[in-house]
Amino acid sequence: MAIPVFIRKGGGMSKMLVKRSVSSRVGNSDFSMMRQLLPQQPWWQNLESNFHKLPDDFELDIRTQMVVKGTAAVDVALRTAVASLVSVSALPLSASPMKLKRDMDDSEIYSEKAKAGDPSLFFKKPPSGVVVHEGPAPWPHFRPENGSCTQLSFDSPFVPTNPRLREGYRKNSHNMKAIAQYWRHDSGPRPTICVIHGFLADPYWLNSMFLGLPWFYKQGYDILLYTLPHHGKRKTATAPFSGYGYFSGGIAHINETVAHSVHDFRIFMDYLEGQGVEKMGVTGISLGGYTSSLLAAVDERLYFSIPNVPVVSLFDLMLQWYPASWVIKAGMALGGVRVHEARNLMAVHCPLTYKPLIPKERLFIIGGAGDRLAPPKHARLLWEHWDECLIHWFPGNHVLHFDRGLYLREMRNFMKRIDFSW
Repeated sequence: MAIPVFIRKGGGMSKMLVKRSVSSRVGNSDFSMMRQLLPQQPWWQNLESNFHKLPDDFELDIRTQMVVKGTAAVDVALRTAVASLVSVSALPLSASPMKLKRDMDDSEIYSEKAKAGDPSLFFKKPPSGVVVHEGPAPWPHFRPENGSCTQLSFDSPFVPTNPRLREGYRKNSHNMKAIAQYWRHDSGPRPTICVIHGFLADPYWLNSMFLGLPWFYKQGYDILLYTLPHHGKRKTATAPFSGYGYFSGGIAHINETVAHSVHDFRIFMDYLEGQGVEKMGVTGISLGGYTSSLLAAVDERLYFSIPNVPVVSLFDLMLQWYPASWVIKAGMALGGVRVHEARNLMAVHCPLTYKPLIPKERLFIIGGAGDRLAPPKHARLLWEHWDECLIHWFPGNHVLHFDRGLYLREMRNFMKRIDFSW
């Protein structure tokens, strides 16, 4: 569906039609990289090796340019700080030549499954009958007047595909306890919005505030906030920060962690079905956007997927995160690993590897024009892979989402259009 968008040019306003796109001062037609980014499959071999260096320019009026460039500069500073933290604490272990060699020795475990293009080969259906425990939510920041806020948990039965990692991965007892917070109406099961947080950003209150979840609840939806592996209460006691364990174990470990993320989320979906929930959709920010995009290709029960400032290729992203990129490139050089080989090793969980199971009419991407933590070219690549589904650009960065109220209303309107109702 074409949606009319007003683009400021000079001192006036001109009306144009933007295909399957909505905009808050930034339109998809304003993205200057008009050449097609998506290569032929296998994407990991055919995507430009310097993809991480490609520009993220938009053709904007002066006012919006100033907003975008200013927020982009803030993002670069934040990205450098986060990358420095990861470089010092996690990457020396994860990107060492010895670790990379072991991971490359295991490459066939993952590459053959990616080449087949069938997500069920790697993302195994979880066992049925997993007991999900309900209890009071610790320190709930939102207390619904006409419902309840509870904590859900279960002992994760996840087993890594890679035999080399099975014993060590399951030793982390904290990580093997899956948790989520559930807001539900007393009047019975409602369509449920499932929310997945980003890297380092697991607090429920933060995601609730950022995505206006109390407002969505008052619109009539139930809410499930999911905690990714190695985050929050799932991190080890010795981890220096939440999310540390996600990237500290090498590429094969990252592969299994993503599989674990999908595995436990699907068990919570089983639980919701058991509660009588007939419709559930997923949205997520950053790493949560990556997971949301992947889930669109893994579980057909999802009614929609709305990745927000999503990452699409984790490896290409890490090549852009200075100074972490130095550590990664040094490890690759010493280990004799080329870009397409590293991509191939991680392609087993990339959304670009698989066709979505959700119809394109129920896919919606949100991207920030000034985002430098998850650059716009990632959202653009996903948009092309999803057959140019609905996309919304806002003039902000990864953290500062200007016009956020607009895209939250667009999310609500999108849900209404696709009959995500009760």
